[in-house]
Amino acid sequence: QVQLVESGGRSVQPGGSLRLSCVGSGGRIYSSSVMGWFRQAPGKEREFVALIRWHSPSTLYADSVKGRFTISRVNAENTVYLQMNSLKPEDTARYYCAKGSQYTSDHRSYNVWGQGTQVTVAS
Repeated sequence: QVQLVESGGRSVQPGGSLRLSCVGSGGRIYSSSVMGWFRQAPGKEREFVALIRWHSPSTLYADSVKGRFTISRVNAENTVYLQMNSLKPEDTARYYCAKGSQYTSDHRSYNVWGQGTQVTVAS
């Protein structure tokens, strides 16, 4: 099945912007899939960030990122993006993309995961 590879994470100052990419390799991200972004900081549980239905622009965001982050996908590139604006120190975490079949923020419903990319927001 498809493998997911995240990229784009780096250190950025508060208020800055960053775009994360998640590329599917070794297979297609099919229209029935839901793609999600999750994040995990040291000592904390993995939390939901955003998701998108692959077959439509239907999206869902965590309250903590709503209005600041935008999830999108480009089918021809087999890629999902997370545009992050107005970054805050509390956004610091390792960000993971994941594929599932259910429209849910519950990470337990996702069965394919990337290895993550680190985002650090600090002065």
